[in-house]
Amino acid sequence: MPVRNVAREKLEKGELSLGVGVRLTRSVEIAKAMATAGFDWLFLDMEHGVMSLEACAQISTAALDAGIAPIARVPNGQYSIATRALDNGALGIVMPHVDTATEAREVVERLKYPPVGHRSMGGIGPHYSLRSASTGDAAEALNAANLTVVMLETPTAIANAEEIAAVPGVDVLLIGTNDLCAEMGIHGNFAHDRVADAYTRMIAACHRHGKFPGMAGIYNEAIMPRYIEMGARFILSGQDAAFLMAGAGQRTGFLRKLMAG
Repeated sequence: MPVRNVAREKLEKGELSLGVGVRLTRSVEIAKAMATAGFDWLFLDMEHGVMSLEACAQISTAALDAGIAPIARVPNGQYSIATRALDNGALGIVMPHVDTATEAREVVERLKYPPVGHRSMGGIGPHYSLRSASTGDAAEALNAANLTVVMLETPTAIANAEEIAAVPGVDVLLIGTNDLCAEMGIHGNFAHDRVADAYTRMIAACHRHGKFPGMAGIYNEAIMPRYIEMGARFILSGQDAAFLMAGAGQRTGFLRKLMAG
């Protein structure tokens, strides 16, 4: 029985696969709300946020029913969290701070089932609506559906993009543009030529090795088109807190103006 991942389907069609960061929200309604808003995947942030593994699993299960892909970011190297998230509903893992092909290979080995990797079989979870399924069939289907995403966040990672993209089992190379700029000493300067060069190098490596190029950390609508036109397709489009604050601020601004005159 196949497992559907809307985010992967969009990528395989060459379309934009749009994600939304979930750090503020803890309730399962965020899955339905963001699916209705038109997003393809949830970025469940357990690296910088305080989301628990239980909240991640609950939202992931709701996301499967809502038709939006739950993808969890874990702290670097925290495979015990990553595999439990995958066992309990997530359809992919974002591993931050991957600098080398050796590190990327470990990510695949830990997060993919044999014969691609060496992840332990954890039983049948929400992906099959808790129905029983052949473990062999489930492993093959989940390997095919899950997105294994490695984040490139340093000049070293960009220099190694070709080798990282060549690692079998890696699906997405995602530039963490905030950290990359920080490492380059150009904090927040997303339009800098060095950033453009990094995207050029990463996207070309993805094209050569059949991987999907991603963009994170850039939410300025004047700058986002630049890297999308270059070929970025797996797009972290914004964060729940920022969207809430923008909408709330717009409404209070509108109402305050009614009395200003």
